[in-house]
Amino acid sequence: MNTSKRFFVRLNLVAAVAATLVMAACSKPVKVEGTTTLPALEGRMLSLRAYSGGELAVVDSARVIHGRFTFNVPADSVVMASLFLGEESVMPVVLDGGPVEISITETDHRASGTALNDTLYNFIRLKRGIDEQLAALPRRESQMILEGLDHDAILAQLNSEAAVLGAQSDALVTAFIKGHMDDVLGPGVFMIATSGYPYPVMSPQIEEIITFASDAFKNDAYVRDYVRAARENEEKMNEQ
Repeated sequence: MNTSKRFFVRLNLVAAVAATLVMAACSKPVKVEGTTTLPALEGRMLSLRAYSGGELAVVDSARVIHGRFTFNVPADSVVMASLFLGEESVMPVVLDGGPVEISITETDHRASGTALNDTLYNFIRLKRGIDEQLAALPRRESQMILEGLDHDAILAQLNSEAAVLGAQSDALVTAFIKGHMDDVLGPGVFMIATSGYPYPVMSPQIEEIITFASDAFKNDAYVRDYVRAARENEEKMNEQ
């Protein structure tokens, strides 16, 4: 197939996490307090963005001053947003009406203060652990080669380990999304899982999620837009 002739439907998104933005009428804003130990962030402008109307909309912006920054967000909003530095996504943050604390250090980024944020970052910790094991495989390969082991045997062993870790990662993500289809975490992590694709596709993992999805999950703005674009891409590929 001549890929140069394909025209794929794309979503106007970045590799960040966001989900349905639900903004209610004005009430007293809730503060999102942040601290950072990174000198490079001093004086820089950060923003919170959430998916709305087919794009990432700015909820609020703040400048880092003496290692601290503060956002004011609507108390009645329920959204999984993303913290941005310029146009670069830094980390996800759940805004669910409670005070949130953000910490950015050299070794860790974390949002806490509400049950949803704690649940999200427990998941991220588990996912990061698997990702770190996968990232360590090339270093292990180099070490095993230096030890004089047979290269074919090395590749067979490490490829097997990579397949196991990849399956564990997929299972973790799928189980988390299925367990949070009726709150903002499910659609938000779905966006994490799909944002790395060059265009929306219906992989076996996504097909499984959508097959067992609740109505609330399928009607989420991002999920609905993604699935529609992925189905349209499938039709375009089948026509070629």
